Formats: sequence, C-alpha cells, structure tokens
Amino acid sequence: MSERNPTPSGAAEGDPAAAEGAGDLLGLLAYARLVAFFRLAGDAELAPTLASKGALADLAAAEHANYRRLHDRLAELGADPEAAMEPFVVPLDGWHARTEPQSWLESLVKAYVGDGIAGDFYSKVAELCDPNTRAIVRDTLVESGRAEFVAAQVRAAIAEDPRLAGRLSLWARRLVGEALSQAQSVAARRPELAALLASGMRTAAQGEDSGADPAAADGGDRAEAAEAADLAVVSRMFADLTEAHTARLEAMGLST
Repeated sequence: MSERNPTPSGAAEGDPAAAEGAGDLLGLLAYARLVAFFRLAGDAELAPTLASKGALADLAAAEHANYRRLHDRLAELGADPEAAMEPFVVPLDGWHARTEPQSWLESLVKAYVGDGIAGDFYSKVAELCDPNTRAIVRDTLVESGRAEFVAAQVRAAIAEDPRLAGRLSLWARRLVGEALSQAQSVAARRPELAALLASGMRTAAQGEDSGADPAAADGGDRAEAAEAADLAVVSRMFADLTEAHTARLEAMGLST
C-alpha cells in the first residue's frame, strides 16, 4: 500500500506482500460493511411490517458495529482507514449498481446470497492472514441472525405466491455470477491481495499434492507445475463458494 496507508505491522510477519494483502483485506471489508449498513437501513424503510423493519434495523446496526471495529483496527495498526478503503469504492459500488434490486424481496435475497458469497471469499482470504487479522475478519462476518430472517421471509412469500420462486432463483443465480466476478476483479486490481492469494494457494497445493513436488522440477517445468497447482486450488476455492451458495438457495426454498 502507499505511504499514506502504512502496512499493518501485525500482518503476515516476515512476508511484506502478505502483510500488505492483509491490510487491503481489512480496508475492503471495512468499506463493504459500511455499504451494507446503508443498504440494510434502506431495506428497513421498505419492509412491509413493523417486525421486519425492526429486524432489518438490528442487522444494519450490527453491520455498523462491524465497520467501526474494522475501522478502529486499521487505525490501531497505524493505517489511514479511509485510505485503506478508498481503492475498493469503485469496484464495490459498481457491483451494487449492477445488482440493484427491483423489489423488497430481491433486496433480501441480495443481502443474504450476494453478501454471503462475498463473505465466503473474504473468509478464504483471511485464512491466509495472520491470526489477529483472521480473528477480526471472522468476527465481522458473522451473519447475526440474517440467514434465519431472510430465509423465513422468502419462504413465506413463496408460500403465498409460488410464482416468485422462479424469478427469485434467477435473481440469485445472477447475484452469484456477479459476486464471483467481483471477487476475481478485486483480487486482480490489488496486487497485494493477489500476492496473498497466490502465496496461500501455492502452500495449500504443495501441502495437498501427493504427486510430484513443483519445486523439484527444473526451469520451465517448475513454473508450469506451480501454475497448474495454483489453478487447481483456485478451482477448488470457487467450487467451495458455489457449494455454500447452493445451501443458501435451499434454505430459502429456491432452486439452483
């Protein structure tokens, strides 16, 4: 990261690229949680009952608390929180613009499915960070009753009007495609995050590979083997994300 946004000193000690990637992850999450707060607060205004208004207001308050924790953690580590968030404003705002809901139910599905699969990606990246970063990311990604609330609301709506199931299923499939594209785009736009992912993927691949060790190959063979290992782990990572997405659809009574 830049001089105005110093690398968190506790991140990935001994690995400068991973340390900067951990700082990027905190900045990304802080902005994502801030946006989630505003969107959930807006959804609360549109909710059809007082009970649902209150439930969404509680979820919005939880997101704001998560934002404050991430913001304060960045400041504690000597980073400028706003500078850490700024690189992610355009990609995240772009994703939200491309997936603007057309109804309250679509907003709920987006809050659960779209934000959920993005959270799964953040969790995967956090596994490659230092223990302190990993812990705070996990804590701020806890859904705090969101899954149960959204699933119950969507199932009730489908019970009243079964025709909604097809439309909401299509919407959810679009959300997952856009969310995966967003995750890949963010990693590609931020070399520090990409380096963190690559480092973790190589470690995982070497640890799981029972065949030839890529490091034992020579020259071009070694590079090709390492690249193949990276691609294999990337494929498994996104397969895991898709599997979790399928579980969310089933919880809402939607088809994959």
